[in-house]
Amino acid sequence: MSVISGWIILTGVLVACACSLVGCFLVLRNMAMIGDAISHSVLPGIVIAFLISGSRDSFVMMLGASAVGLLTVFLIQFFKQSGVQADASIGVVFTALFAVGVVLVSLYAGHIDLDLDCVLYGEIAYVPWDTLTIAGIAVGPKAVWAVGLAFILGLLLIGMFFKQFKLCSFDPAAAAAMGIPVALFHYLLMGLVSMTTVASFESVGAILVVGMLVVPPAAAYLLTERLSVMIPLSMGIGAASAVLGYGLAYLLDASIAGCIICAAGGLFVLAFLFSPGQGVVARKWSRTRLSDNRKPA
Repeated sequence: MSVISGWIILTGVLVACACSLVGCFLVLRNMAMIGDAISHSVLPGIVIAFLISGSRDSFVMMLGASAVGLLTVFLIQFFKQSGVQADASIGVVFTALFAVGVVLVSLYAGHIDLDLDCVLYGEIAYVPWDTLTIAGIAVGPKAVWAVGLAFILGLLLIGMFFKQFKLCSFDPAAAAAMGIPVALFHYLLMGLVSMTTVASFESVGAILVVGMLVVPPAAAYLLTERLSVMIPLSMGIGAASAVLGYGLAYLLDASIAGCIICAAGGLFVLAFLFSPGQGVVARKWSRTRLSDNRKPA
């Protein structure tokens, strides 16, 4: 395996682990598509950051995207608490902000390479060539550092406050009765989602990020009923999807991100069919055995 392939696989694994870590809580909260909302609604933040700084520097644009990502989360929660259904809140906020971004691009950045392909649909195959240089020394792809730092921060925060995040996800009323600041942990989790999404999608593409936020956690949810098992299982499924997907893309000479999500989808189908507790085959087998036991001898 070449160094380039190694960097691509490492980036895919890091994205899978970082997204799966926070994605488990999104699946439990029925907010799985908020990652898709953030990945599109950050467009106006990117444009405004460019207009203010006059630069396409990745760090400046990441700050602008992160700020609007947090605004997206706040608006979704505000509308939800005001009586709007969660899915409707997500749809309204992300389409409105995305449209604002498209208008800003057409008005002020039409002559700059700041189109949707530039800011939303990154390509993981190009990751090894976009390197981070410190004191004149290349220390690896920027995406590896950005996603790696987001993953480590997510691990630290969720590890430190696992009990609080768990209670707030399963029973917010009981968490509030115990004195846990539910709103604080909600916005902390959404901040992690925003940071992870923004750190990932510029380099690897929105499709890969959204897929990894949803598919591995959904597969893990079918395989276990314990959150402490679901999280590492989800990350394992995501990492396996990255490796299998890259191999599939190499064989087919196809999109790497697309093949990774196809691999994740295949693993989800296997979990859906053969999960010991919730799989279609297991339930059918259980019904068949129950029916046989009820037959008279």
